[in-house]
Amino acid sequence: MVAEVVDEAVRVLPAPPLRGLVGWYSGYRQRGVPAATHRGLPSPWLTLILTLDEPLSIAAHPDPGAAPGDYPTLLGGLHTSPALIRIPGRQSGIQLAISPLGARVLLGLPAGELAGIDVHADDALGPDVREVHGRLREAPDWPARFRVLDDWLLTRLTRHDGTRTAAAPLTEAWRRLLATGGRVRVEELAAVTGYSDRHLRNRFRAEIGLTPKAAARVVRFDLTRRRLARRPDRPDLAALAADCGYADQSHLDREFAALASCTPSAWLAQEFRNIQSGHHPPA
Repeated sequence: MVAEVVDEAVRVLPAPPLRGLVGWYSGYRQRGVPAATHRGLPSPWLTLILTLDEPLSIAAHPDPGAAPGDYPTLLGGLHTSPALIRIPGRQSGIQLAISPLGARVLLGLPAGELAGIDVHADDALGPDVREVHGRLREAPDWPARFRVLDDWLLTRLTRHDGTRTAAAPLTEAWRRLLATGGRVRVEELAAVTGYSDRHLRNRFRAEIGLTPKAAARVVRFDLTRRRLARRPDRPDLAALAADCGYADQSHLDREFAALASCTPSAWLAQEFRNIQSGHHPPA
């Protein structure tokens, strides 16, 4: 008997009070699909994954010193190299994209404490993660699961006492970096904050998890690969490089090699089915 193929992907916005702190929720469930290895690429979002059935199997972390392992829940900070995720023909869970600016409010710690690493989310965030994880597994459908997440994060938000947000100058600098697609000089960000270049680097590392220069690279790379995913069957890499501010296609290829450990064409070939099915989040 041929096993039934299940391939579900649902992406929604969080409740309005959470927007700006959380980018989106991505729910997924796959069964009977070909075994594969997925690249978890650098992005300007922290990653929180709560699985629904089998754990997430990490073959390689952004931190090369971290051992492979299985994660029922996973929390990862900003990073500049890919994670490798084994998909043995099945996977299910919900991935939350959390802004570094939301880390203190929603997670109770600055994003800098998670820079370049993956951890078990229930170890980092406390026992209520285990509770919400159980409620997600009991929920009957995607809308119910997303309501569980909204309720949980809104509860964490109401615990905020007004002192756990990032400093206003850093918030403005981060938003400027996103608004320009990473195409802003560090000197301009320093001028926005009123900080010296050195102080800005130190504050970015502590609050965001990357230096301003590294963060700009990640933001531009993330925008580029999302635009690439819009037309996976007819990519124009030279035009894409120009549109996203790279010097030329060779520059784009070098950035992919540095941040994804593969070429743009190789990434498309590996992820084409996920892109087409919606498992690759669009820009």
